[in-house]
Amino acid sequence: MMSAAAHRVCFSLQINPDLLDEYVARHTPVWPDMLAEIAASGRRNYSLFLADGGRLIGYYEVDDDAAAQAYLAASPVAARWEAEMARFFVGLAGRPDQAATPLTEIFHLHDQLVAATSPPGDAGTSPALDDESDDAS
Repeated sequence: MMSAAAHRVCFSLQINPDLLDEYVARHTPVWPDMLAEIAASGRRNYSLFLADGGRLIGYYEVDDDAAAQAYLAASPVAARWEAEMARFFVGLAGRPDQAATPLTEIFHLHDQLVAATSPPGDAGTSPALDDESDDAS
């Protein structure tokens, strides 16, 4: 379950199709100190998904994305990781972790269920709907 202040962030990047196998290998596993920095930044429930042709979709949850971005921008570990990852991306200016543009969320099952079951003018949550384990396609 996410905290009340948490929000979801999703982004898309393009991986050079000629480098897909190496990109996947570099994430299997990610450096332990980089994993620690991602967690220390406040990002959680972070996943990357790879589509055909090299389209990469990333998702994470965070309470303060600007603070997480600033933390990672100042991290020597993240700087090393991102410098090594930069060559995998197509059409990206700057560090991948700082240059990815978030996608606009247009649907979230939990939010809509809460809105549908709350009395008009009530922004409260229904106890039966507080589980964030829902999915939507």
